[in-house]
Amino acid sequence: MKRTKNSLRLTNLVLVLVFTLSSCSDTDGVEIVTQVSPTFNFTHNWNSQSVTSSDFNNIQFTNENGEILSIERLRYVISDITFRSTSGEELVLDGYNLVDLTNSNGLSYMIDTQIPIGNYTNVSFTFGLDNEDNAENYLDLNSASFNVPDMLGGGYHYMQFDGKYLDTNANEQGFNYHAIRAVDNPGANPTFPQDTFFTVNLGPIAVTNNSQIEVKVNLAEWFKSPNIWDLNTLNQMLMPNSSAQIMMYENGQSVFSLGLVSESIDN
Repeated sequence: MKRTKNSLRLTNLVLVLVFTLSSCSDTDGVEIVTQVSPTFNFTHNWNSQSVTSSDFNNIQFTNENGEILSIERLRYVISDITFRSTSGEELVLDGYNLVDLTNSNGLSYMIDTQIPIGNYTNVSFTFGLDNEDNAENYLDLNSASFNVPDMLGGGYHYMQFDGKYLDTNANEQGFNYHAIRAVDNPGANPTFPQDTFFTVNLGPIAVTNNSQIEVKVNLAEWFKSPNIWDLNTLNQMLMPNSSAQIMMYENGQSVFSLGLVSESIDN
């Protein structure tokens, strides 16, 4: 899904694309592809143990604080995928993707803009939506009930991570680990102590024809570092808790990493 954000990003795109005259050229009857649309594949794990929707609703994962928990819903937004060329120019692809592991939607995301084949010194994306993007209106996120109430600043969730855990008495309790823009003074005039979206840097990537870029998501890291998360204390009503939102922001820095980069073969 694409939208125009500002002229600076379009300029950055043009600066790189001017060196590419067409999406492919023909040499002696052989088509040479020069522009491609890479696909990002999001895979999930719990400290290297693979996690899919088939693992949901089963209390089986142990967090750093020792609580055993289940996952019942997991969905989050990534946006503004950015490719930095060897010359330092940045292609900011002004779009977003809702990854919904619960329903196995959005796990593969092919960008809808072609970029030049070549080596990029860094590929990054934003976890959540930056403040400018968060102020826009998205019909698909609205229909997915991903909105944040106006009294908490409006806009959209960055993540909804829900499940159950065993409390200190071994009773099942629910948790709602929801990441949003950190907010104070909920009501008619909320204030925002700091930004809680963040940039994920995947590092250097060589983009080739039909590039498949794996993004590994270690869900255990949300509860681990630098803040060991105590679900007995922080389990619900976290959206109006700016301190909890800032802790999520800090823990999220180690959640995402680059996995396998490969080239798919067309059938």
